[in-house]
Amino acid sequence: MDKKIIPSSLSGEVVIPPSKSAAHRALICAALSEGVSRVSPFCTSRDLRATADCLKALGMNINEDKDGYTVSRGETTNGATLDFNESGSTARFLLPIAAALGADVTAVGSGRLPSRPMDTLTKLLKEHGVEVSSDKLPMTLKGKMTGGDFRLPGNISSQYISGLLLAAPLMDEDVNIILTTAIESVGYIDMTISAMKKYGVEVEETQSGWRVSKEQKYKSTNTVIEGDWSQAAFFMSAAAIGSDIKIKGLDFASLQGDMAALDVFAAFGANISIENDVLHIKRGELRGIEVNAKDIPDMVPAIAVTAAFASGKTVIHSAERLRLKESDRIKTTLAALTAMGIKTEEKQDGMIIYGGAPKGATIDGANDHRIVMAAAIGAAFAEGESLITGYDAINKSYPEFFEDFKKIGGKAE
Repeated sequence: MDKKIIPSSLSGEVVIPPSKSAAHRALICAALSEGVSRVSPFCTSRDLRATADCLKALGMNINEDKDGYTVSRGETTNGATLDFNESGSTARFLLPIAAALGADVTAVGSGRLPSRPMDTLTKLLKEHGVEVSSDKLPMTLKGKMTGGDFRLPGNISSQYISGLLLAAPLMDEDVNIILTTAIESVGYIDMTISAMKKYGVEVEETQSGWRVSKEQKYKSTNTVIEGDWSQAAFFMSAAAIGSDIKIKGLDFASLQGDMAALDVFAAFGANISIENDVLHIKRGELRGIEVNAKDIPDMVPAIAVTAAFASGKTVIHSAERLRLKESDRIKTTLAALTAMGIKTEEKQDGMIIYGGAPKGATIDGANDHRIVMAAAIGAAFAEGESLITGYDAINKSYPEFFEDFKKIGGKAE
């Protein structure tokens, strides 16, 4: 499905949807808890739908309404098929949980997920008593995972670590997660630990990682999911390029790593203020910057499209993991900017962008929600109309994106 973007002036207010990262964690903790929990508001992303459906397949009770979810633990189901769709978070969180529950399952996925690496996780599952048929999806798991020591590098996706932490209270032994290299994306691990604490499980930080003592149990509670900083980054980009936008629904004490957007867009030259818990951003004289994306890889498309309108050169580095996302996000981000007439250079771990005057173009959405959203923001300020192919990829994380885009004056047909 294609979307035509006509250049327009953007201004007004946007209410950011609930954080996908926070919602995954809350829903999982609630589903493993004794008692009944309430998780709200309702999240329409396809990724969270995958998590809810997989938890139901494992036997958990999740009832949905227009305002959110009523959740409680059920009897674990054996022989379920867990369809992760394209959600890497769902896969990396729920595979160790299924194993810790002792559920024999078949796990499948779609899109690029079956080609994304899982061997770090499957190796650990095998070491702890689980039969695993393959190191990639589709795969089957048999047996109950034992506790003990889990050694893994810290410079892989933090989702592996979060998955093991979330599964730890389901095991019969203490769990020690021991990192063999320096940690990356620690903000997402902090989010996991915070969610577990809210649901009654304490995680102890050690010299080399984390420890979860046995005999802890998740306990029900109610959770209101905060707004998503990674989605807010696209509207922050729009405001920085040429708008005046107020963004509501964000937590300014958030553990989300992408709250770093405040510092990134300020460095670009945007005018930023916070008024009564509302983020207010106005256009500034944008200049190229250097960005270490190690802990904020999801923000790179929003940063890159901002760089296209900034004077001078922007260098984004330490973003190797972008090559393993829904698309090779280094290549697809640069392809979008190149189509719009912007000079770029591809690096193994990132990119260089030379700011200029983007022109309307046909842009491949690459079946990647973040590429589509970044392209829409760039197209709104480009010279001439643009066409974005495959715009429905936004359903993965932010189905209402174009509705919100239009509310602030965006023209999308």
